[in-house]
Amino acid sequence: MVFISEKAKTKLVTLMKEEGLSQDVSFVRLGVKDGGCSGMSYQLTFDDKKQKKDKLFKHEKMKILVDENSFPYLEGTTLEYSDGLNGKGFYFNNPKAKHTCGCGKSFSS
Repeated sequence: MVFISEKAKTKLVTLMKEEGLSQDVSFVRLGVKDGGCSGMSYQLTFDDKKQKKDKLFKHEKMKILVDENSFPYLEGTTLEYSDGLNGKGFYFNNPKAKHTCGCGKSFSS
């Protein structure tokens, strides 16, 4: 399972509306890819199609897609959002990450 915090959900809904998308129809796609200063980088996009091998989760009325290769790295992860003075924007609270870079955009497990 993967999760989205209330604050991240609010920001995602705003971004979806700005892009002409609806949380009732569109998906939030979370994933990882090779790269970044710690070895793997997080991905966050919107999508309108579920692929055959995607895992689908519903959390806080958001539909979340994770491809099968990314899921082992993201299981138990919560997408967070910070807009404070040190505003990071979106970041991943990943219990499987053994090391993260300073910006929080990449990790190693």
